[in-house]
Amino acid sequence: METTRVEAFSDGVMAIALTIMVLELKTPDSPDLKGMAEFLPTLLTYVLSFIYIGIYWSNHHHLMHLTKRVDGGALWANLNLLFWLSLVPFTTRWMDDSSLSPLPVLVYGFNLLMCAVAYANLQNRLIRIQGAGSRLASAINRGFKEKVSTALYVLGCATAYLTVWVSVACYVAVAILWIVPDRRIERAVADSADPAES
Repeated sequence: METTRVEAFSDGVMAIALTIMVLELKTPDSPDLKGMAEFLPTLLTYVLSFIYIGIYWSNHHHLMHLTKRVDGGALWANLNLLFWLSLVPFTTRWMDDSSLSPLPVLVYGFNLLMCAVAYANLQNRLIRIQGAGSRLASAINRGFKEKVSTALYVLGCATAYLTVWVSVACYVAVAILWIVPDRRIERAVADSADPAES
């Protein structure tokens, strides 16, 4: 199977997740600086989650550029990723509504960790389908960013009941680490005259 429907469906789900988040944003309680100051944590939580979904959308887009075909297993791996991404609006809202209470912060971090695990699973499945000698396989390797991200997610979850600010700092650090699209795939696409070829 080709990747067209996978890309279109994935784009739709991610767009809906972003839409849900923005629709759940409440306006400040009062039209002054005090109201804006009270609204700021909600806005920052939204921005963090928006960036996360944007990171996955961007990297998913690059991943599909080097993917010529998918199979049933890849479709389910993609659905698994979309499932965890679709929970981001819920975990974001819970974390914000609870004023960064430990359990919601931990659940938010676990949600982010599972998104990362699901993305790695999809990536590995697509590499198996394209073959060990494909450009996708040569462009991807489990490197520094993946290992650091996993460690930060685990640290963030583990410290939620000790200090939520360390947890939040871990999640922000991962977002900063990945805000630039995956250059390995960008280079592989740029080196190829036909990015759909494997």
